[in-house]
Amino acid sequence: MPGRSWFVAAGDKQEGPYSEDEFRDLIARGSIKPDTYVWADGMQDWKYAGDIPGLLSGGVAPPAIPRPGASVPSANGDPSGGSFSIDIGIWEMLGRALVFVIGFLLVVPAPWVAASFYGWIVSRIHVPQRGYLGFTGKPLDIWYVFVGLALMTYVGLLGIPYLEYLLFPVQAYLSWMTVRWVMANITSEGRPLQISFDGSPWVYIGWYLLMALSFITIIGWAWVVVYWMRWICANIGGTRRAISFNATGLEVLWRTLVFSIGCVLIIPIPWVMSWYTRWYVSQFSAEERLA
Repeated sequence: MPGRSWFVAAGDKQEGPYSEDEFRDLIARGSIKPDTYVWADGMQDWKYAGDIPGLLSGGVAPPAIPRPGASVPSANGDPSGGSFSIDIGIWEMLGRALVFVIGFLLVVPAPWVAASFYGWIVSRIHVPQRGYLGFTGKPLDIWYVFVGLALMTYVGLLGIPYLEYLLFPVQAYLSWMTVRWVMANITSEGRPLQISFDGSPWVYIGWYLLMALSFITIIGWAWVVVYWMRWICANIGGTRRAISFNATGLEVLWRTLVFSIGCVLIIPIPWVMSWYTRWYVSQFSAEERLA
């Protein structure tokens, strides 16, 4: 749209308006990068410059023809996929995790701390070609699920033999309900994405049980995590792009061990928690579905 005015986010301030020619000059000088927030007349919300079709592209040679099974470029020339990322502060992550744990230990606040924590995490996730996500889940949507999960943290204190094992499938089912709730409440640019989790609760419970049993093998749990996550991704509906989990069992194993050692040493907890979360989120990607 010729003649429109552009604005650029520089930290907490906005700069502009820039004319189209001035804005293109900033791009040419490298002042506008793919992760620079920009806004122009006619746009509903601020976007990363790299997420606006054709904005940063130039007269370059076409990319190599994709290999079979690789992601396919979209019709407007933009890459159709890429890894997720998450923007979290080290201390904010630690603080929210502590509030989450304390809220569950107190049981009654569990629905509120859960909704707050999941909403915060989702809102920090950036998806290629879509920007940052949003979340509309409310504490009372499935309050009984979070209260039930919180109460189960005290099952071992009752001293009833085998009770925690008998309730394990119930815990798995409540976890399945949580995943469905989170997926159903994800938004983008203020609009519901209408994403759904269509995985069977019985299969989910099976994965939950397999995860518990895999600890007997010492290291097998890492591969269970990988294939469980891939199964979850394969059962996400309502999106034109396929979601995948790309980590290997070995990567999950050694990174989780480093994370666990850091937690045992206490002092490194804020750093290893942030490091592990960033890496884990980056293993999810959205790719164009191949016909």
